[in-house]
Amino acid sequence: MTTTASNLQATDLTTMSSEELIVLFRILECPTMAEMTGEFSGTPLRQPNLSRTALALLKVRNPFYLWRTKGFRQIDENSGRGYNVHHWTLTGKLVYRDPMTTQIAPARIDHKPAFQLDYRTFKGTNGLVNLVDDVRRVRPGLYLGFGMLGFTYAQQRVMQPFMLEGTDRPYAGDVGAMIDGGVQSWAQRKGRE
Repeated sequence: MTTTASNLQATDLTTMSSEELIVLFRILECPTMAEMTGEFSGTPLRQPNLSRTALALLKVRNPFYLWRTKGFRQIDENSGRGYNVHHWTLTGKLVYRDPMTTQIAPARIDHKPAFQLDYRTFKGTNGLVNLVDDVRRVRPGLYLGFGMLGFTYAQQRVMQPFMLEGTDRPYAGDVGAMIDGGVQSWAQRKGRE
């Protein structure tokens, strides 16, 4: 990679392989909780393999139900909440769903600080599949993230890249019901721990 991260544009991220994006992520800085406030336009990036490309097609690139946005609000110095926004293309309706809690935590890629989105704290499909996203700043207003999901360590090590771009849109409001008692693993939810 011949370009420094601060010179990268959104179009640069869309042309990079998932391996190049992982290398880039390792040199990026963690954004602050305050910086990650409001809505951010989302774009899925090149996926690491055929099965994750198919999953992205169903979940975030579905032409009838496109993923558009993530929104965040800061609760306190160390935590926040968020949601995703999907767009029904046939009706034009925006759907606010897939809530998460947010915090600064060690990234799964390199254990250095990242803005982390934890879906396991809410009832819903993303929580059931143990989805956690790690996000770092490419430059102010442009962020690189990786979603990791699955029931086994091997499944969770497959990183699904996405890009977030800052907007002037405010956080629309909390959605979803938190799981009583906080984060639970899949085994705990199934009564196996």
